[in-house]
Amino acid sequence: MDFELNDEQRMFRDVLRDFVDREIRPVAQEWEASGRYPAEIVETMRELGLFGLTVPEEYGGLGADMVSFALTFEEIAKGWMGIAGILGSHSLSCWLIAKHGTEEQKARYLPDLASGVRRTGIALTEPDAGTDLQGIATVAHRDGDCYVLNGRKTWITNARHADPLPVLCKTDPSASPAHRGMSVILVEAGTPGFTVERDLPKLGYKGTESCEVLLEDVRVPAAQLLGGVEGRGMQQVLSGLETGRINVAARALGIAQAAYDEALKYAGQRQAFGRPIGDFQAVQLKIAEMAAQVQAARLLVYWAASRSDGGHRVDMEAGMAKAFASEAAVFCALNSMQVHGGYGYSKEFVVERLYRDAPLMMIGEGTNDIQRVVIARALLAGNAAIG
Repeated sequence: MDFELNDEQRMFRDVLRDFVDREIRPVAQEWEASGRYPAEIVETMRELGLFGLTVPEEYGGLGADMVSFALTFEEIAKGWMGIAGILGSHSLSCWLIAKHGTEEQKARYLPDLASGVRRTGIALTEPDAGTDLQGIATVAHRDGDCYVLNGRKTWITNARHADPLPVLCKTDPSASPAHRGMSVILVEAGTPGFTVERDLPKLGYKGTESCEVLLEDVRVPAAQLLGGVEGRGMQQVLSGLETGRINVAARALGIAQAAYDEALKYAGQRQAFGRPIGDFQAVQLKIAEMAAQVQAARLLVYWAASRSDGGHRVDMEAGMAKAFASEAAVFCALNSMQVHGGYGYSKEFVVERLYRDAPLMMIGEGTNDIQRVVIARALLAGNAAIG
């Protein structure tokens, strides 16, 4: 039983930390407040090869192990969670194409996606369908050698930069159960009828756009059907969401770590009654509990990632990591704000941004209530065991 990173993973983490310290932390507060898109940071991520995290080496990607994948999102989220979002949806989509795409689709898209020449995301959520993906209304009917898509998607990260954008839709709306009639179709940017509409205003998660997408009689060649077989879309997406939940769990871990770091630093600097506030037991109790939450979250995240590297199905493990780490992020952000007192409520301090970013981690990639249902079902079905 080894809870340590290997040498290669430590070196990778050091490169990430240097990148975050040099290019993200110095600008995060100002750019987040102004709504400025972090184009320069995106360019450096391209140079580092981070857009190829989940792309196999044969297509020019890093083919990173899942622990290194988690490290990437943890370290970047410690600097600015919104930047991790730019990479997250892209990485999930690349994983889907690499895992389920036809050979033609892999050869067409993966090299450019790995280099960052192309970017991507994934279009699942709709105004009336979030957790219940079988309730989506977007449809695609076959017309000769094309599919014609109609529908609306919302909360789509990277929508303005995605090319292609995988779209979950119903190719057989009459299928029962509904998932048997669902497919993923790769829609290229600039296709007539494909419109990226407004950017949704958000409490946090700034730096990357979250948009509404409208599909009106969008004609897409049948060769853009992911995997080339109808009715596989739900299974494809659910397999990808295991990876996506490790991504979100790692982002939450980054927020929790950053909140703890800020609280620990402030407790040693701030004076009250002639002493550092860290000398007072009330502050010590918060610091200790935050540290325990961070470390427990880290062990769960790395455990889920290493299980995935071992070839195991990890819906339970990823669900545990995502639920626990996201709640640790909210706990640590709030407690760090309390340690900071009035300054914690000021936009001049990092903790205020962490407090706004943390709650999304409990919602994104499946709410924590859904994660607990997934965990319980795996345990009750005998597909997983604890102890």
